[in-house]
Amino acid sequence: MKKGIYGILKGTFLVSDDAFKNWRVILFISGLAIIMIASSHRTDKKVYDIARLRNEVKEMRSAFVDCRSRLMRLKMESAIVVKMRKKGLQPSVEPPKKIKVKTQN
Repeated sequence: MKKGIYGILKGTFLVSDDAFKNWRVILFISGLAIIMIASSHRTDKKVYDIARLRNEVKEMRSAFVDCRSRLMRLKMESAIVVKMRKKGLQPSVEPPKKIKVKTQN
């Protein structure tokens, strides 16, 4: 046990006769570690992009609601009457009359 740990610390397993097997395992594990790190970075980038896009959606939704409420206020009859009075127009005092057209067959 002591000799095995001492051999690992000295690195004799990398230069011995059957070191090729050890190097293959080390390179394979190193490759897996690099792939794992790259995947983690890519995942973090996607998480940040999703958070940024959610913030943009919230901002656009609030701008939409604001514009829609302003439009509703502008479409109100009282707002239209005030703007038309400034131009010299006023609402009719008489109610509208229905016009019925009879067609000949």
